[in-house]
Amino acid sequence: MANSTRVWFITGASRGLGRAVAEAALARGDQVAATARDPGTLADLAAAAPERARALRLDVTVAGEAAAAVAAAQAAFGRIDVVVNNAGFGLLGALEELGEHQMRRQWETNFLGAVHVVRASLPLLRAQRSGHLVFTSAAAAISNYPGFSIYGASKAALEAMGEAVAAETRPLGIKVTLVQPGPFRTDFVGRSLEAGEATLPDYAGTSGKFRKLVESTRGRQPGDPAKAAAAILAAVDADSPPLRLVLGKYATDKARRRHTGGLRELEAWEGVGAAADF
Repeated sequence: MANSTRVWFITGASRGLGRAVAEAALARGDQVAATARDPGTLADLAAAAPERARALRLDVTVAGEAAAAVAAAQAAFGRIDVVVNNAGFGLLGALEELGEHQMRRQWETNFLGAVHVVRASLPLLRAQRSGHLVFTSAAAAISNYPGFSIYGASKAALEAMGEAVAAETRPLGIKVTLVQPGPFRTDFVGRSLEAGEATLPDYAGTSGKFRKLVESTRGRQPGDPAKAAAAILAAVDADSPPLRLVLGKYATDKARRRHTGGLRELEAWEGVGAAADF
């Protein structure tokens, strides 16, 4: 299907990578069902290509809204070929500094929100015997940082779920790609990043230092969202797409360090760990 027109269903399409993917898909002639909690933020997308774009309301934390948005996209375009689970936000602070309601909202948005969308779209993709599920993960899922405990956990859980869904649906013609972006020049370090409720002095040298580092990158992130979108489209077009697509040099270097370091640790402790069998 590399040269065919696709129908995209994109969550969190009002800004960031979701917006970039929507714009790239429309620019090449594809059809896009773009979703956001406020569909008014998508009005320009729909107006730019009124026959090929729909702006739909979707709060991913509400399972019923996911089902309704998927049904609306199917009614508009007849099918869905690519589901991009991009909706989410960041939560910055040491574990003790985060509020209970913040942690629950993080989990409900970043993880359970994607679960709702996938469960709503799978019946259609199974009936088609085709489709591609794309998940926006994070460099924090490669290896986590002080100050991103719950955020990184939500993305790691997202990847574990995606791996299982990939194995479950591969015989049905459905593909899965987990996108691991490094720092990209979006508003993640802004409207999409929430600070913990408390600031405890004991964490000034760990999560506090990381918070300052993250905030200092605003507007200077090395990643280009348009190029990230092009890479995602290339992965979707591929006959054999990657399970994990690492975006940007920062994330690529981080993944290489994580994998080589993990292998060294495995080899160093292999004798101890392997001896645990009967």
